[in-house]
Amino acid sequence: MLSFEVFPPKEEAAFEPVEAAAFEIAKLSPAFMSVTYGAGGGTSKYTVEIAADLKEKFGVTSLAHLTCVASSREHVHRVVERLKEHEICNIMALRGDIPKDGVIHHDYKYASELIAELKTLGDFCIGGACYPEGHVESATKAEDILHLKEKVNAGCDFLTTQMFFDNDLLYNFLYQIREKGITVPVVAGIMPVTNAKQMKRILSMSGAYIPSKFRAIVDKFGDNPAAMRQAGVAYATDQIVDLIANGVNAIHVYSMNKPDVAAQIKSSLSEIIV
Repeated sequence: MLSFEVFPPKEEAAFEPVEAAAFEIAKLSPAFMSVTYGAGGGTSKYTVEIAADLKEKFGVTSLAHLTCVASSREHVHRVVERLKEHEICNIMALRGDIPKDGVIHHDYKYASELIAELKTLGDFCIGGACYPEGHVESATKAEDILHLKEKVNAGCDFLTTQMFFDNDLLYNFLYQIREKGITVPVVAGIMPVTNAKQMKRILSMSGAYIPSKFRAIVDKFGDNPAAMRQAGVAYATDQIVDLIANGVNAIHVYSMNKPDVAAQIKSSLSEIIV
């Protein structure tokens, strides 16, 4: 199963290019497409609109992100009603980033609280985030897994991982959470890194471990945009092939609104994911 993520624009003027990119990715017939909800504390204005268009115009299953740290309970309920109007029944429930203006609401403190409430509001399939390397705010991985179990116990139906660049991290993580009784499906989140600036943002935001093999790629090709793009897509594709060979069959690609990247990955896996 191969799926892709798109994110709405931060400014209204940029809506049409983002919409066009989302529609091009939809033409690849992914298992589903997720639409984010104001990454970095940005706007969530277009999440439902794009998710609805993907479903209604292209017949693609939509997964709408919904974050709570910057949302009042009233706002969450309004978004849920809009999702119901469009018969979108899949929600990725997240705490979310602190908004740039620093304004937060206190109706929900954790994603587990949002998940529990969503379960009372409708028959939704609810996803949650998980972190193979541990959440940056958790003191230990053991503590992070305990919080993860709280999300699952609250009603989370599946999990999607944060990006990772060393598959062994995921395999170890899966072993650890299964030992703790977390048995819901886990979707592996893969980020094709196509430019050196992207790598800097990843390191600053997530602190993800970068294997020496991938560091060498960035060092060698980082100053050559075309080569870096090709090498980054190839590395992500190799990760996916290894995951599938080891029994991880649900892959979610953080495609960064890049239809050509999504198409290259889909084409490279044409005989592997059928």
